[in-house]
Amino acid sequence: MNLQQRIDLLAKLGDYLKTDDEQLVHIKNEAHRQNGWFTTEFTSIALKNIADGFLAKEKLEAWAASYGISNENSNPKTIGIVMAGNIPMVGFNDLLCVFIWGHKAMVKLSSKDTMLITHAVNKMSGWNDEISSLIQFAERLNGCDAYIATGSNNTARYFDYYFGKYPNIIRRNRTSVAVLDGTETTEELSLLADDIQLYFGLGCRNVTKLYVPHGYDFIPLIEALKKYSYFADLHKYRNNFDYHLALLLMNSRFYMSNESVILTENPSPFSPVSQVHFEFYADKDEVQHALSSNNDVQCVVGHGFVNFGEAQCPSLIDYADGVDTMAFLKQLA
Repeated sequence: MNLQQRIDLLAKLGDYLKTDDEQLVHIKNEAHRQNGWFTTEFTSIALKNIADGFLAKEKLEAWAASYGISNENSNPKTIGIVMAGNIPMVGFNDLLCVFIWGHKAMVKLSSKDTMLITHAVNKMSGWNDEISSLIQFAERLNGCDAYIATGSNNTARYFDYYFGKYPNIIRRNRTSVAVLDGTETTEELSLLADDIQLYFGLGCRNVTKLYVPHGYDFIPLIEALKKYSYFADLHKYRNNFDYHLALLLMNSRFYMSNESVILTENPSPFSPVSQVHFEFYADKDEVQHALSSNNDVQCVVGHGFVNFGEAQCPSLIDYADGVDTMAFLKQLA
């Protein structure tokens, strides 16, 4: 397949992911049965964001042109991809990068997200049978020329061991934060609630910590977070909420809650499901400087940073961990 054929195929996939096709609806339901965190509502949002942010034809063409991708790849490599499964189709961007270059992808799926990626690839294969030779799934990624692996800090050590002698990108735990100044509008706080609660806060681009000025009024934010009050009726989420609330009570820790999310002061940028950490600051510039060198932070939301409500809407060039996947693949070519 040449570059234009690959772009056309991806654009066709983007159009499909935004439909209510009976087969796609079935796969969403199956994905939810496999993984209770993948509600059909959130899966639909994830697929639409992928379609709009990654698979629009004009965006793909401009993106490919910016890296100087030739129409034909005369020396394709085999790239092993170890995917995460924390939010629906979170590993798709890596597959997209490999595919757009014309390399071959050998994919190890997360056990938490096997339905959606497989269905997308099968759809493309039905439209063009060359896909079966360009994208394959495997439990063991042997004999690849390079590797892209995403996991936790713990699994990253194993990735280093197994893939260290090959060209690689190895990703570790990351999360996102918001820097608030107290001038946020009601609409902005509502959008911040999306940044926090979409996908139950499980994504690396979900805001899990807030930096707020001394004297900050939390009431408007707590009210804004009530748009996700229905989480309290979801069994998996409620178990997390009750557990972490009990820990705070037993340890006599101060907290604020609207009965579906807990806010508590904590220096860690990582917070568990149902809980959001916050920290007071005196100088916003100092916070910005500290965050610029914090390797745990994927993105920062707030005035002067990523716009409220856009944390989970990355563009084609918003690469995970800030590592340019396309530049890495270009070096291989």
